[in-house]
Amino acid sequence: MQPATTRTMNLANFLAQAARRNRDDIGLVWRDEIWTWGQMEARVDAFARALVDIFGIGKGDRVLVQSANCNQMFESMFACFRVGAVWVPANYRQSPDEVAYLANASGAALMICGAQFPGHARAVREQAPSVRVVVAIGDADFGDDYDVIVARHMGQSVPMATMDRDDPCWFFFTSGTTGRPKAAVLTHGQMGFVVTNHLCDLMPGTTREDASIVVAPLSHGAGVHQLTQVAHGAKTILLPTDKLDVPTVWRLIERWRVTNAFTVPTILKLLVEDPSVDEVDHSSLRHVIYAGAPMYRTDQKKALEKLGPVIVQYFGLGEVTGNITVLPAALHDRDDGPQARIGTCGFERTGMQVEIQNDAGEAVAAGETGEICVVGPAVFAGYWDNPEANAKAFRNGWFRTGDLGHMDAEGFIYLTGRASDMYISGGSNIYPREIEEKILTHPAISETAVLGVPDPMWGETGVAVCVAKPGIAPGEIDMRSFLEEKIARYKMPKLFVFWDEMPKSAYGKIAKKMIREELEKRGDLAPIAAKAS
Repeated sequence: MQPATTRTMNLANFLAQAARRNRDDIGLVWRDEIWTWGQMEARVDAFARALVDIFGIGKGDRVLVQSANCNQMFESMFACFRVGAVWVPANYRQSPDEVAYLANASGAALMICGAQFPGHARAVREQAPSVRVVVAIGDADFGDDYDVIVARHMGQSVPMATMDRDDPCWFFFTSGTTGRPKAAVLTHGQMGFVVTNHLCDLMPGTTREDASIVVAPLSHGAGVHQLTQVAHGAKTILLPTDKLDVPTVWRLIERWRVTNAFTVPTILKLLVEDPSVDEVDHSSLRHVIYAGAPMYRTDQKKALEKLGPVIVQYFGLGEVTGNITVLPAALHDRDDGPQARIGTCGFERTGMQVEIQNDAGEAVAAGETGEICVVGPAVFAGYWDNPEANAKAFRNGWFRTGDLGHMDAEGFIYLTGRASDMYISGGSNIYPREIEEKILTHPAISETAVLGVPDPMWGETGVAVCVAKPGIAPGEIDMRSFLEEKIARYKMPKLFVFWDEMPKSAYGKIAKKMIREELEKRGDLAPIAAKAS
């Protein structure tokens, strides 16, 4: 018997394969520029050579990237992979101090920073001693220009680094909703499985004839999705603006005959509610994938009405790179027919195993609520330099998602919400998502979030923050009367608050941590606090 080996493919080989098979095909489109796969590989090879020769970056070194979506950001991922370095993308909407924290937490040796973020570069230089040099995307006074470096090394390359299955490739920072962001360590072997799984479960049949549009930051789920496109030679279309412009999205979908997209429910809601959705031909779409948060049933129906049976849901955290469940397009049904699986986030992804566990780590019966736990090749290698977080995240080999839910007898999983979202009122467990679903059936409500807050009599009570649809005055809406026959009395929020818009995270998701802070800042909880005095 030959000795066992953990040698695995370097993820940069996806780009090399695409360039070898489809050298003159379009690989990337951004603004008025187009790059073929051959041109992309040449640029990546050139920058990889610079990483090694000029900056001394090699296997295991971390490279921090602070940039809005652009070709240089996309290229930097493959250049890092090629030399065995770890790609550490920050969400570009974070503050300078937050990005400096990421630099320190990752121990980054080099920073690639967009020219429009001089404050971020300065904060990293001042606060992160491990960062030896900063490279600028564009003309800036804080570092050499990325494109100048690429031009200087064009035609040169370095050997692709030899990688083992567990060698890190990407530090995927959590959004930090419950404290400081943590670096989830993604590896070459794990991500090779994730790419295969995405192609298998989310967008089967993807080929070089396909095209994908990016409507979210490449630093997180959208970056994983685009890596998947490269694996099968499908072109990627980047938005020309940093800010989401819905009519532009639809025009690009029509122009490039886009077949798939990755998004989150709040963005998909914006896309299908904008009048521009009816002004273009989007019949090329086959897989519109939404993840990152549950999608309310009313929003699902709207998307199905406008786009047809093309929406695909998956549930998964960054730590599992999205690979926990899938609800295929065939199981979405606008008319609540026999094929519809209403309220579920789907079944286990191929090669993954899910178990609903109680507080003791024991499997619970079908239909019983517990914590969603998962094992399989898509689970990350742990948090970087954070043994305390790792001890909390894993139990008996299972990764604990922190999400509550149940599994039915057929294996379909239903999310109840984050364990941290649940609150206890008068001794009863209250799951906000159930109430939010009912609120959104009101024809005048666009968005909502329900939170538990301290209550002098009941321990905790519910507060519902709502956004009315345009043209409707909140004073005209009687939510309490509307909900009386739809939810049990003990679940009824004590307070209904109306805002013009809902605070969202840098990833476009409704962020309850931000909502809670805003409630306190505005003094909206005063009626409840007054009863305590």
